[in-house]
Amino acid sequence: MNKPSFPALSGRLTSSGWKQPDLTAFTPGRIKTELLSGLTVALALVPEAVAFSFVAGVHPLVGLYAAFIVGLITALFGGRPGMISGATGALAVVMVSLVANHGIQYLFATVVLMGLLQILAGIFRLGKFIRLVPHPVMLGFVNGLAIVIFLAQLTQFQVAGPDDTKVWMSGLPLIIMLALVALTMVIIWFTPKITKVIPAPLAAIVLVAAIVIAFGIDVPRVGDLASIAGGLPTFHIPTVPLNLETLEIILPYALILAAIGLIESLLTLNLVSEITGERGGASKECLAQGFANTVTGFFGGMGGCAMIGQSMINVKSGGRTRLSGISAALFLLTFILVASSLIEQIPLAALVGVMMMVVIGTFAWRSIRILRRIPLTDAFVMILVTIVTVMSDLAIAVIVGVIVSALAYAWSNATRIHAQIETTPDGNKVYEIEGPLFFGSSDGFSELFTPKEDPHLTIVDFKRSRIVDQSALQAVEALALKYEKLGKTLQLRHLSRDCHQLLKHAGQLMVDSDDDPHYGVAVDYSVKTGILSGSH
Repeated sequence: MNKPSFPALSGRLTSSGWKQPDLTAFTPGRIKTELLSGLTVALALVPEAVAFSFVAGVHPLVGLYAAFIVGLITALFGGRPGMISGATGALAVVMVSLVANHGIQYLFATVVLMGLLQILAGIFRLGKFIRLVPHPVMLGFVNGLAIVIFLAQLTQFQVAGPDDTKVWMSGLPLIIMLALVALTMVIIWFTPKITKVIPAPLAAIVLVAAIVIAFGIDVPRVGDLASIAGGLPTFHIPTVPLNLETLEIILPYALILAAIGLIESLLTLNLVSEITGERGGASKECLAQGFANTVTGFFGGMGGCAMIGQSMINVKSGGRTRLSGISAALFLLTFILVASSLIEQIPLAALVGVMMMVVIGTFAWRSIRILRRIPLTDAFVMILVTIVTVMSDLAIAVIVGVIVSALAYAWSNATRIHAQIETTPDGNKVYEIEGPLFFGSSDGFSELFTPKEDPHLTIVDFKRSRIVDQSALQAVEALALKYEKLGKTLQLRHLSRDCHQLLKHAGQLMVDSDDDPHYGVAVDYSVKTGILSGSH
C-alpha cells in the first residue's frame, strides 16, 4: 500500500527515508490536526455504529455507546496510537442469534466475558502469535475487508418500501445520491492539492452537507437511520442468572467474539504499523481491547474491536497520537448528548463517499499485479482469504489462510529431504542428510535407507539437516531398530544435545563433536522424560 500524504507536522527522518511525525512535539498545529482528524473519524463512526446495531438487533445507542467506550479506552491504553476502535460488523453478525434467542442482557454478559478472555490473552502474551500470519493472508485480509466495507455502503442505497421492507433506489433519487457520493470523493481527492489545513474527508463532509441543507435536497440523512440523541451511559450489571447454564450459553459466543476481535485488531495494528513505521504493542493491544470490552458490557454497549476503515481515515487525515482517538470518542459522545439534531442532518451520501475512498485506499491493488509473479500457493491463499472474509468472517478467513499456508510450507519442506550417499575407504556407508526432518518428511527419510544391503556400520550425518519434532525422533528410533534387528550398527553424527538426551533411550551410538549444532526439539513432556513410543 502506498504511503499516504500527511499534513505538514514536526517530524524526524526514518530509515525508510520518509517523514514520521515527532510524537513528543505537541505544537498548536499538531493539536489542531489531531482534533480535526478525530472529528472526521467521529462523523464516520455514527452511521457505522447505528448500522451495526441494527445488524445485531439492538438499539442504536447500544452501538454508539460501544463506539464511545471502546474507542476511548483503546485510544488511551492501546498498543498503537492512531488506531480507532468501535462497534464492528464482524462482531455484530455473531451477536444476532444470541440477542434473538436470549435477549440483550445476555449480550452484555457475553461482552464482559469476551473482555476478560482478551485480557487473559494479553497477560499470556498471545498477541505475539499474530507474527505467524503470512503476508499473503495479510493481503487477503486487507482486500477482503475493503470489499466488506464496500458492500456495507450499498445498504445506504436502500429506502423503506411497502410493509417496511427495503427496496433499492431508482430514478432521480438514485442519480442524486450517486452524484453526491461522487462529489464527496472528488473533494477528498482534490482538497490536499489545495490545502492541508483541514482533513480532506472532513472538508468533503462539511461541503456536501452544506450543499444539501442549503438547497433542501431530498436525500437520506443520518437521522433517517435512527435518532442518535441520548444521555451518558450508566453502569449496569447484566441481569442474568449467575449459574452454569448461563455460562454454557455465553461462553461459546464470548470465545468467538474474543477471537474475532483480537484477530481484526492485531491485523489492523500491523497495517497501521506499516504506515506509521512503528512496531510492537500486540500484547498491550490485547489488554486494552479486553479492558474496553469488559467496561463496555457494564455500561450497555455491544462491544467492539479495531476498525480498519476508521483507522485509515484517521491515519490519512494526519492522526498519529492518542489525542486523535480520544477526541474522536469525545466528539462522538458530544454528538449523542448535545449535537444529535445537527449530526442527523448530514447526508448519508457524504459519509458513503468517505468510506468509498477508504475502500480505494485500503484495497491492495498491487496484489493484483503480482498474482502472476508470486508462487501459486501464495496467490491461492490470498484469493482464498479474500473470499472467506467476504463470505464468512475474518477469524475463519485468517485461520483458514494460516492453515493452508502452513500445510503448503510443510509439503514443500517434506519434499526437500534427501541424502548424499558415500562409501568410506574401510567399507562403511555414510548418509549425509539434507533438509529438515519433521512429521511431513519422516516417511521420506525412512525411504532413503536400505538396511538389508548396508554394511555392518552405517553412519547418518545430520550436519545439513535438523530434527524438528517428535515424529522426527520416532523416525530415527524406528530406523535404529531396523539396523539393530539385522545385527548392524547405526551411528548418528551432528545432532544437538537435546537430541542426544532424547535418543539415548533407544540405544543408538551417539558421536559427540565440537561442531554439534545447538537447537531444541519441539516435543511434549512425555518425550522429554524418555517415554518415546516404540523406544526400548
